[in-house]
This record gives sequence, structure tokens and C-alpha cells, in this order.
Amino acid sequence: MGLLRTVGVRDGRAALPDGFWAAVRVWLEKPQVANRRLCGAAIEVEGTLALREGGEESASFAAVRGSEEQGERVASAGTAELGRLWREVCAQLSPWHGHLPPPLTPWAGPDPRAELRAVLRTLLPRARPAGSPAPPRKELAVQDVYNGTVTFLPLEENSEGKYKIKKCNIYQIQLVCIKDEEWSISIVAPFPDDWFSDGIAYPKLAWLENELLSKLAKWSLEQKPSEFKSTLSLISVAKYSKVYQDLKEKYKEIVKVWPEVTDPEKFVYEDVAIATYLLILWEEERKEKGLTKKQSFVDLGCGNGLLVHILNNEGHSGRGIDVRRRKVWDMYGPGTHLEESTIMPGDTHLFPDTDWLIGNHSDELTPWIPVIAARSSYSCRYFVLPCCFFDFYGKYSRRQSKKTQYREYLDFVAQVGFVCGFNVEEDCLRIPSTKRVSLIGKSRTYPPAEHALIDKQITQYINNRQTCAVVMCNRKVACSHKAHSDDVCKEPSSELPENETETAGTVWMPGFQPREKVEQIRNCASLPRDFVDDVVLSVANLLLNANSQKSCSDTHDGNTNTWNQGESLSLKEVAEHLHKETLKRLKNEYGGLQTLLKNNHQVFEVLNGRVHIRDWRKEKPSRKTKPEVKRRLSAEAFKTRLCWFFIHHPDGCSLPSESCPYAHGTEELRQSQKIKKKKHVQ
Repeated sequence: MGLLRTVGVRDGRAALPDGFWAAVRVWLEKPQVANRRLCGAAIEVEGTLALREGGEESASFAAVRGSEEQGERVASAGTAELGRLWREVCAQLSPWHGHLPPPLTPWAGPDPRAELRAVLRTLLPRARPAGSPAPPRKELAVQDVYNGTVTFLPLEENSEGKYKIKKCNIYQIQLVCIKDEEWSISIVAPFPDDWFSDGIAYPKLAWLENELLSKLAKWSLEQKPSEFKSTLSLISVAKYSKVYQDLKEKYKEIVKVWPEVTDPEKFVYEDVAIATYLLILWEEERKEKGLTKKQSFVDLGCGNGLLVHILNNEGHSGRGIDVRRRKVWDMYGPGTHLEESTIMPGDTHLFPDTDWLIGNHSDELTPWIPVIAARSSYSCRYFVLPCCFFDFYGKYSRRQSKKTQYREYLDFVAQVGFVCGFNVEEDCLRIPSTKRVSLIGKSRTYPPAEHALIDKQITQYINNRQTCAVVMCNRKVACSHKAHSDDVCKEPSSELPENETETAGTVWMPGFQPREKVEQIRNCASLPRDFVDDVVLSVANLLLNANSQKSCSDTHDGNTNTWNQGESLSLKEVAEHLHKETLKRLKNEYGGLQTLLKNNHQVFEVLNGRVHIRDWRKEKPSRKTKPEVKRRLSAEAFKTRLCWFFIHHPDGCSLPSESCPYAHGTEELRQSQKIKKKKHVQ
């Protein structure tokens, strides 16, 4: 009875047992990656327990500290509290002589120097859409490396402030070496018949034995050291969870009235998450420095301005500056301070009275923000969330091949901070983005008296970066595309944007290129419809005629029909058959021909650099598990556009009318629901 399940693991890369303990660490520190009903875990305190000879536990800890990534933010209980808790736990296990109930592996080892490691954590449930949030749950995890076990003891606090083990929910994870490369990982629960599940912190036993066990087995073999810090390593996860849910509820109505073409849920909740992080970071800074006044800020390249709006609403004085005004700015009201202005890194764009500079996906301003902060004042700090890769003078050029481009760019921006005299810290935010690593400069590495020396160091570093860029460009024989050459190898220009010429003497790098005031759409979406239709028809005819004999057979309702699928050609072969003027026009668009073909998803499929006619009979049917929102959007788009194949393909559409998502003739056309919504908003 007690053994829930065992899975066999074959370790051909010598990952075990270290990989197992790394996987356990993930489950301890980041349980939300497996249990989606949790938002995280707070490691309160952890320490080692020396075993006396014979396997009896010593009452005092050999060493107790907060986890490395939590720094000094451990619970005030500290060493004495954890030692007291351990004695209480041992006393409650007294029916089994202070050890675990069978069939769990007991804590013991023949080596008198053997140690246990205890970790006290708090499981933090996600907020529920309706009703009061589930309470946090405390758990004591005891790792026995000698026996290859980690035991989870759920704790409940009584009215006297003492913890009692919830014995019915004790479980243990075991690693056993069978022979050579053969291992097994098991989950054992001593009281399975009495197991209590709340569906959140205490999942069902079936989830433990199926979901958790399989993930642990997978992580144990795949565990690799991450090149990034753990998520939210510089702030309290418990506090983050609460503040985020409060702000999400407070600003959720913005999603319904979002006037921009961008995805409202992604951008609104991403900015809510960033605001949450900054609010907690700043609150902890005020506690550390004994401050009462909330920090001021300037958001450089603020975009939609929502982050500024939230921070202003939460009591922080500050403003956002962006080269281009957004429609959503008009929604915020007079309490949100936003400015439409071009920022040129120089003496006229310093912020001596500002506590923090923010760069949230600030593009070409990202590497300049540590410089601006350093030169604004000795007390100015910064927060940047790098996204697109820019150097001081233009697009960032890779210089290393052993790192990912993202990791290399983060290291570059961090290096800028170090050169500017900051102690740079890195943290990973919990946002819906692949670029979620932030770099933070909170303190300086030098005394105020050395400001002039650091400023000279900054100037030299920037000049060296620019010199290296010119040398790299001169080494290139020729760029195949002039547009690419302009972006990467352009020599510094002495021209400045309109209304900025009066500051020419104070700009730190005359060749700096700010974003254009009017955003250019270069994804083929702005090309005339007639031009696009001609290119689509030309490419389709080219594929269909490339091998007139090629056809495929399929069966519809018992009848065999032949439908010309055409040939596949490489993008290069397709381009060779297009007019020079057409190619020249496409080269002005990002992605060129490939982007245009991918945009016309109904007709073409581009895979591994080859272009195919799309055969809709081979498209996978919608899964029943598809999210409700996506199912609804698919239903709304059904029959709202004419079928290209019905009109242009020599064999017509490969699907019968009732199965084709596009209209076979104008009589089948339905009005787009999205058009109705846009009209309603206007």
C-alpha cells in the first residue's frame, strides 16, 4: 500500500544522482513549473542536520542559512526557529521512534558524519478568478543524500503558533540505483487511503504519481545549468504574488478598452507584472535605506505608457518619454505624465533629480540608460529589460559564437553598467515574453570623489565600441543587400533629427540614430493589394506548372479525385522567375519574398526554405482541447474570406464547401466579427 508508482530511468550520460537532486531543487524552489495552480514557493530557511552515530538526529543545526538566491531574505525564525521546528517534528514522529512511518525509507546511515538537509518552504497558490484565495501552505522537506530520499512533511499551524505535521499528506521521493546505468525513481505515501487533496497545494495522489514523477524523471536526465538566474530571485515571491493579483484585478478593465492593434492581454498583464516587480523592489529599497518618500522615475522609450500609468497611480512621481505618441495615452487622464519627444543621449537629456531610470524594451536606448544614469547623478539608479539588440551606434553585431545571441547581448549591457560604475544585478521576470531578463544598477562601485575618473572611463569605452564597429565593417568585402549594409555598417552621421540641431554640441555620439517618429510598416502588409495578388498568382502558377504531371489522389465520399498539388521550389528558384522590379520592391520589406508568401498562408506553405502549394486536406483538424478563445476566433473567421483555390486553382478547391474554412463563392461569405468590433469601438 504506500508505494504509489516507480519509473525506471536509464542514465547513459552519468547525470545521476546529481541530476536527481537538481530536479528536486526545481520542485522545491519553482513548484509552479509542474503544478500550475501554484504561483511559486518561498524558501523560508534551510540548513543541515548532523546525525549522531547510530543514525540519531542532533537537535542543533550545523549550519543554517537562507538559500543563495534568496540572499538574506529568510524568515525571522532563523536558526533557533528551525531547530525548534525540527525537535517538534521528531516528537510528532515518536510512534516510529522519531523516524518515518513505513514504508518510507528511514533517516539513517552507517557513516556518523552523515547529514540531513532541511528546507522550510511556503507554497503560494495562484489567485482564483472568483472567491477568496487559497491560503499558503508550509512544508518541511528533508533531504537524505545518503539514502537518496527527500521527504515532504506538510505543516499546519495551530492557535498557539506551533506546527503540527499533517500526517495523512506525508510523501517521499526515492532514487535507487539498480545496477550500472539502471535507476528507479519512486513516490511513496504512508497513508494513501487518508490522503487529503485541496486541488492546489495538496494535489491528488494520481497527479503525484503520473505528472510529478514523470517530470522529475525527465528533469533528472535533462538537468543543465541555466545561463540565467532563477525567476524573481531578488524579491519576495510571496509578496510578488499578492501584489500582482491585486494590480491585475485593479487594471483588468484596460484590456476591454485597449485601442491599440497590439494584443491587450499580453501587453497589459506584462506591464502589470513589471510594475509589480518595481514596486516591490523599490519598497524593499526604502526599507534598506530607511526612506519614507516613494522613489521618482523616468521611463525612457515608454511606448504605450501603461507602466508609467500604473506607477503614477501607485504613488510614484515620474514620467514617460517616447518618440511617438500612442492612442492609448488619451485614456490615462491627467495623473499620468507622458511626453512625446526624441531622446538623444547627451547633456540635455540628463535627469539629476530622478531616482530611477527605466528601460522597458527601450531598443536603441538600452545600452545608453546606464550611461545616462551614471551621468545624471551619483544617486541615480536604473532598471533595463533588454529586448531588441542595439549597440551605442546602431544594431548590435555578435562577437562570440559560444553563447546565444541573447546571452551575449545581456552580458554586453551588463558590462556597460560595470564600466559606468554600477554593481549590476540580474533577475528573471515572470512575464509572457521570451526576453524577460532584467539588469538592475542599484549601487555604485566607487566613491563620489572618483566621478570624473569614471566619466572618462565611460567616454573611452563608448569610443572604443564605435571604433571596433567601423573596423568590423571595413573588413567586410561587400554586403549583398544595401539595406542590410545601411543598418550595420553605416558610418556616423553628423545630421540630427529635426528640432535637435541646437543640441549638437552636447550629443555624446553624433552618429546615434533614434527611432523614427512615424513608424514604418515593412512586413509586406502595406503593399498594394493588386501587387500582392499578382505575386501570389505568379508564384502559384510557377509551382503548378513546374511539373504538370505531378498530382495526388484523395478520396471524398468514396470517389477518387485528382488534384494538382504542384511542385516545391526553393525561395531562390522562385525569386529567379520574378521580375526585377518586383524583387526590388520586395527587398524594401523586412523578410521580402518569404514574408509575403508566409502572409498568404491560405495558398502557400514555406518549410526549410522551400515553397509549397498548401494542401488543406493534410491540415490537422482542430483539437478538442484547443482553448475556448482560439476556438471562438476560428469560428468567427469561418467563411469570412473567399477561397483562393476555388477561384484560381485549375482543379478548384481540394476540399468540399462544407469542410473548407473559406467561402466557395460570394454567396457563402460571412461578415467578419472583427470588423464589427472595430466599428463598434470607433
